[in-house]
Amino acid sequence: MSDTGIRITLQQQQPIPLAVQLECRAGELLTLVGPSGSGKTTRLRAIAGLFKVQHGLVDCQGETWQNSARNQFLEAHQRHVGLVFQNYALFPHMTVLDNVRQALTDVPEPERKNQALEQLKKVHLEGLEQRYPRTLSGGQQQRVAVARALARRPKVLLLDEPFSAVDQVTRRKLYRELLELRQTLAVPIILVTHDLEESALLADRMALLYKGEVLLTGTPEFIASHPKTATVARLMNHHNLFTAQIMGHDEETEKTHLRWRGIELEAAYQPQYPINQRVCWSIHSSNILLHRRDRPSRGDRENPLQGLVIECMESNGLAYLLVQVD
Repeated sequence: MSDTGIRITLQQQQPIPLAVQLECRAGELLTLVGPSGSGKTTRLRAIAGLFKVQHGLVDCQGETWQNSARNQFLEAHQRHVGLVFQNYALFPHMTVLDNVRQALTDVPEPERKNQALEQLKKVHLEGLEQRYPRTLSGGQQQRVAVARALARRPKVLLLDEPFSAVDQVTRRKLYRELLELRQTLAVPIILVTHDLEESALLADRMALLYKGEVLLTGTPEFIASHPKTATVARLMNHHNLFTAQIMGHDEETEKTHLRWRGIELEAAYQPQYPINQRVCWSIHSSNILLHRRDRPSRGDRENPLQGLVIECMESNGLAYLLVQVD
């Protein structure tokens, strides 16, 4: 990896189990996605120097921030990190301008005001410099937190669920602003979120976390369409997961045959699975076509099944169907 990104290795058993290897290039946005308790925020704290992992390696843009093998560890104030907390952590007794200015400790005092104003302009907060955080909306407070993080001239920008405290309309607007802002930033950006839709919209790559471990890393589209385990599929919100038995592999047709509930199904050719092995298989909802029983499909490349619709719910233009297979 070049010196323009960040490379992270974190390993420990206690008190919080961690098994992490991640890379994020400059200009790239990596999301850390997983359920509550999967260690997403702990990883950000370890990168920022707020949490010392037993066995860690953190290299960022040519600097080593932690190397346990060499007993090397830089404290948080020694790392050029921009960190936006979930609750924004603004100083309530300071104005918007002063909240940003206090991050410019390595800038000569006469220059701090102009640089703070420049950062506020980047996040579209001109005219609000003398306001206090309590008088701002959630979206405006988030922008102040981002401006303060950028004022540190960070080598990496860390965002800890920054959109969770705002309404959906504001969240969409902030998404657009982040996508616009990142075009001007030449640093790696790591965003913690539990929202798969948010990750799919914003991320170049995502890392799926579960119980302290990174299960899979890739583009959101790849992980959604190629879950390598049943756990990954469930975390990616796949509903149709079943267990079947491998019956055979046909190299000529490039099909693998499964037996499920007495029915033979065709899947993509996957000869790595031994015959008679029980496997988990899934089908994404978007790949299912419904036909009336008296007008069955005559298409090929299909696994026709018969069943009964036992539940139907419509919401926001989508229909949710529960089908009981015969």
